[in-house]
This record gives sequence, structure tokens and C-alpha cells, in this order.
Amino acid sequence: MDLPTAGAAPLLEMRGIIKRFPGVLALDAVDLTLRRGEVHALMGENGAGKSTLVKVLTGVYPRDGGEIVFGDQPLSVRSPGEAQSRGISTIYQEVNLIPDLSVAENIFLGRAPRLLGGARRQTCRQGTGGGSGDPRHRPRASCVGPLNWRAIHERARTLLQTFSLDLDVRLPLGSYPVAIQQMVSIARAVDISSQLIIMDEPTSSLDQQEVERLFGVIRRLRADGVSVLFITHFLDQAYEISDRFTVLRNGRVVGTFEAASLPKLELVGHMLGRDPSTLADISHQPLLTQEADQAEVVLQARGLGRRGALAPTDAMVRHGEVLGLAGLLGSGRTELARLLFGVDRADSGSVWVGRRRLAPGSPRAAIREGLGLCPEDRKTDGLVPDLSVRENIALVIQSHLPPLGRLPRRRQVELAERFIRLLGIVTTGPEQPVRDLSGGNQQKVILARWLAAAPRVLILDEPTRGIDVGGKAEIERLVESLAADGLAVVFISSELEEVVRRSDRVLVLRDRAVVAELTGAAVDEGTIMRTIAAGASERGPA
Repeated sequence: MDLPTAGAAPLLEMRGIIKRFPGVLALDAVDLTLRRGEVHALMGENGAGKSTLVKVLTGVYPRDGGEIVFGDQPLSVRSPGEAQSRGISTIYQEVNLIPDLSVAENIFLGRAPRLLGGARRQTCRQGTGGGSGDPRHRPRASCVGPLNWRAIHERARTLLQTFSLDLDVRLPLGSYPVAIQQMVSIARAVDISSQLIIMDEPTSSLDQQEVERLFGVIRRLRADGVSVLFITHFLDQAYEISDRFTVLRNGRVVGTFEAASLPKLELVGHMLGRDPSTLADISHQPLLTQEADQAEVVLQARGLGRRGALAPTDAMVRHGEVLGLAGLLGSGRTELARLLFGVDRADSGSVWVGRRRLAPGSPRAAIREGLGLCPEDRKTDGLVPDLSVRENIALVIQSHLPPLGRLPRRRQVELAERFIRLLGIVTTGPEQPVRDLSGGNQQKVILARWLAAAPRVLILDEPTRGIDVGGKAEIERLVESLAADGLAVVFISSELEEVVRRSDRVLVLRDRAVVAELTGAAVDEGTIMRTIAAGASERGPA
């Protein structure tokens, strides 16, 4: 099918973009071309380079090689503000406006003088300004001279009506839900009259009705000749709104494709680095015996969900079983893990350990009932880098003690030395700072921490990410050994081979929902990829 933008001239050309960080080549000669009046989706898994490419384009990072041409002119900006002045606006997943200012002030932040219609530029300062007598409605900033707040508020209301939003624009932005705040940030970018609007996961906090409202605005922008670079992990949304895809993987361009001619299964394959037609035969050997298949249910979620994170979900894992969670970035895997452990508070459903219901949103209660979580980001959420191996391993056991209690140092050393031997942690000794260990050995320290607490269920979120091949194999063997000893394991990995090798059952997630449960012979890479590509309306075999 010929697209309206197929013959359009390029608005943006990024050629051979290189970006290095210490020890990492984040972007390796990346090319990206956007046509005028095009919606172009930038696709890729976590670490593919999408955000880095956007930050190079908008001046957050200086590039180490390549060139950028925007509107037939070389582009080299040093800040997002400078990029905005050149006609490039960015809308981020996290709302980056000022919650204490009013909706209208946020929309016209830094641009209020041009609303006055005067030629003289006015200097702004903190003050009272005009507005109603209600302190909630009083503007928090005024300019030297008579700012026409009535005109500012009227223009803000008119702009928001194009998004079907009827708001009191005088109220603080923070008084509205996050989804409304996101729509306000989008309205601000639209009003700046940019030639290119970058939308980085703009629908992550929107419900379906709000997404449709946003897509209506995007279609209007496209009709007006504005280009949109759209970053999303929702496949259906990408196909619904995009003209073309550029897929990144490991900092390199896999290819640029017309959306109308690229099957979803091929897109998934490009993102994961797997050719659906030539998938290797990864053998799946269930760890459960037929008798163990009827084993005690240790952990169960009933209708567990959180708005904007995960649709209500049922899931369970048995004694000695490995339950795999598979899906693309943002599919809901990590969100489910965090809800099970109570890091995030669910707004529907419940979690049960055996016959005991967990207090919602309480990791302390989860630990008390025998749950452990090795988080996806071990450096930020799992380790205390300035503490020693000994101190990191003892953390969970310490949390069980009374407020003024302390595990004796001798006991800490014995515990650390035991797990250093048991897990083969390569270290100079228990007192070595954990930050000095390799990624694989840091992961083993986190595992040791939970094993020392003798959990009933261990949730492993990307336990092999950033670890070399040898370390991955050791972690996988450890998972198998733990399950054989009766531990229930929830195993999350972006590497489908790992999920297939290690799991007795697999829940496939897509777009914040479980779309299939796979068992037996259905646990293979091809079935998982087809299920991800098919979505909830075409469920894979159970």
C-alpha cells in the first residue's frame, strides 16, 4: 500500500551516529531518516539504543561520530531547549512539567510574553499577577507589565479542548491524575508548533480512551505536515499509528520497514534477534515429574492488577516448579513481579502464600511469608555497592531481627563464607566491596542473600542480564538445582532460550496482560514468539 508520506522529502537525517560510554559502544553507526508528515516508530528491546539516540538528537549527549541534518540544515544542539528552538520537541514517559504551577502556566512556561501581543520582551519574576481571589487559582508567576491572564487561561482551555479535555486550567497541574498531566505535556509540545515531535512512551499512563484521543491528535499533526518519532513497546499501537518502523538492537539498526508490509511475527523476530523461520531447536525438558505436577501451590495471584501497569491477572507456582514469564519490554513481566512482592501496591486482586493472604504493598510482609525478589536492576535496586560482600548477604536476615537487634559479625562472616563456597562467588573474601565484583558475582551475592533467608518462593527478574556466557550457565544450573530442592521459582528473562530451557510452564505477556499459558511441548521459542505477535485476540495454545 502506498503511504501518504512515501514520496515526501526527508525532514531529519541521522547518518552514522556513534555514541560511546566508558567500555560501551551504545550507538554503532546508526542511520535514521524521517519524512515530513510521517509517524515513524522507533522499536527495540531494553538496551537497544532508542533513548540514547533521542538524547543525541536533542543535545542531552554529544555525539562521537556521524552527522545530523534537519530541514536541509546541519544540526548540532547542546540542550533540549536549543533543540526546541530549532523545532524539535520531546515528550517523555515521565511527565517533566512543574506540578505546583497551574495547567495554563505549564503549557505556556517560558512563552507567556508572546501572548501579550507586544513587541517588547518582558522579564518574568515571582509574584502575584492576576486571576481569581481563590489561592488555588492565583497565578504563581507574573511578568513586569500587565500580563493578560484571562487570555492565557482562555488559550489554554481552547488548546486542551482539541484533546477533548475540559479542565480548570487555573488549578495546579499536580492536582490532576498522571494521565491528564501527560496529555497536558503533549498539548504544550503541540502548541510550540514544532516540525518534529518525539514521543517517548507517551501512552504508558493512558487508558484506551485516552490513547485514542492522543492518536486523533497525532493524525491531525501528520495531516498538517508535522513529523512524529514514536517510541513504544506496544505492538498494536505501533501498527495502528505508524507509517514506518526503524528497529534497533544492541545499538545497531536492524532495518527500516514499511509498517503495512511487515508482519508482526517478523517485527518480533527483528527485535529479539531471532529469525522465526530458522529458530534453533532448543530442547525443553520439564523439571517437574508427573507427581510433582500436583504439588502444593505455594504462591498464587488472584485478579492481581494495577491500573497502567498490569491487567487483572491470575497466576500460580507450585512447590519445586519454575514458572517462566516471557514477553517484550513493557509487556508486564516486571510489573507482575513487583506486584507479587509488594514493591508496587495493587489496586485489584490479592496474593496468597499457601493459605495466607499477603498484606498489599508490603515487601516486609512478603519476606516474612517466605518470598524473595532478585530485581531487574541489581545495581540500583538490589545491591548496596559501598557495603562488603558479607554485609550485602546479611541484609535480609538482619531485617528479621528486632529494631535494635544485630546479627553478630562472626555469624555474618560464617554466612558469607558458606555461600561464597556454595555458589562459587569469585571474591578476595567476605570484606571485599561488592561494587568491585563482576556482574555475575554480584548477581550471586543477591541470590546468596535470599538463600540465606530460606525462602519458599524466589522471583528472579533478569538474573542473567549483563553476565558473560559462563556466568549465565552457572545461574541457570543454580535455578535448576533450587527447583530440584523444592524451591518455587518465578523466572523472568528477555532471552527466550533461557525461558524455554528452565521453565516448566510459561506465562506469555503482552501489552500489560497475560495472553497465554504454555505447557509441555508448547514451551518453545517459536510458540512464544507467535503468541507475542498474535496478542490477546488470538491466544496461543495452553
